[in-house]
Amino acid sequence: MVSADRPDHPVMLANRYERLVQSVVDYAIYMLDTTGRVVSWNPGAERIKGYRAEEVVGKHFSLFFTPEDCLDGRPERLLKQALEQGVAQDEGWRVRKDGTRFWALAALDVIRDEQGQVIGLAKVTRDITDRRESALQLDAVRAQLFQAQKLEALGQLTGGLAHDFNNLLTIIINSARMAKESQDPVRLRRMMEHILDAGQRGTELTKQLLTFARHRKLEVTQIAPAELLGATRGLLEHALPREIVLEEHLQPDLPLIDVDVGQLQMVLLNLLFNARDAIEGQGTIRLAVSAVELAGEVEGLCGAYVCFAVGDSGPGIEAKVLPRIFEPFFTTKPFGKGTGLGLSQAYGFAKQSNGAINVQSEMGKGTCMRLYLPACRHNSDGQLDG
Repeated sequence: MVSADRPDHPVMLANRYERLVQSVVDYAIYMLDTTGRVVSWNPGAERIKGYRAEEVVGKHFSLFFTPEDCLDGRPERLLKQALEQGVAQDEGWRVRKDGTRFWALAALDVIRDEQGQVIGLAKVTRDITDRRESALQLDAVRAQLFQAQKLEALGQLTGGLAHDFNNLLTIIINSARMAKESQDPVRLRRMMEHILDAGQRGTELTKQLLTFARHRKLEVTQIAPAELLGATRGLLEHALPREIVLEEHLQPDLPLIDVDVGQLQMVLLNLLFNARDAIEGQGTIRLAVSAVELAGEVEGLCGAYVCFAVGDSGPGIEAKVLPRIFEPFFTTKPFGKGTGLGLSQAYGFAKQSNGAINVQSEMGKGTCMRLYLPACRHNSDGQLDG
């Protein structure tokens, strides 16, 4: 017979466990019976929720939920899930005794007796309001940086756009003048067609700019890479000087991708701007899009991906600089020529899209950036899976 004084005796172990639970103040740890009523209460629960033990023992744990969640049946669903599956986790608003709310991360685990019968549940709750607010602030900063990058990209497009709009207006004005002075119906019709064509081209260009510059929430949609490049090509043409040739290589029958089109469009523009700025005088930028099957060679990614590769014929990047190019605010451009946010934003976009971006460069031979995004797969019913 084991002595009750021995440290491994069940009574001693239970006492130690009780002292451990009672010493925790950063987590609310308490027990529920199978109906959801509180049967124990630790100091952490009192600190976080504001109730003393005598005020809550015997009360249903729905006391800590918001009125909206109670009306929605959230406490009952969590209790049912825990009893049926052995565990339930939840994150959301909870209410303190004084009526204030906090953002909680909670877990419910069933407790069984020696025969395996459920005798209650252990409830652990943590106040993560500060962490949630920090995450929201970080999202807001990211959104601001994203918009700043859009404005920077639009600024770089301004010169070419102004030139093209001026050309379109010249066509419209000159054609209108000649049409006004002409009495020849055939020539008049031809002038009107020139005016209409120039106006439509201007409308399409304006539409592309508005789509790109519009401030909107993250919106992930399925899109064909060829369609994306078609919508972006008009912008790309205005970003490059005549001395630089843009070569496009688009693999046929590319799979769809799930992506935020606006962000991907901006990332591609930033990569092209970097390639453009790397070329001194005449040169070539190669934009290639292909389907690839990865087996862990790119940051451990496995499966079907679409690769957007942007290569330039510039001088290349020094080996000592390469490890830092995705760092925020790091730039090799002269002061006032870049924010150092373009590649870091591209890196963040790739990660958020469950993809990757990498760089290959050799002095004297140019640089190539490759962006990998997951391809949508067809399921057994022929439908697309993300």
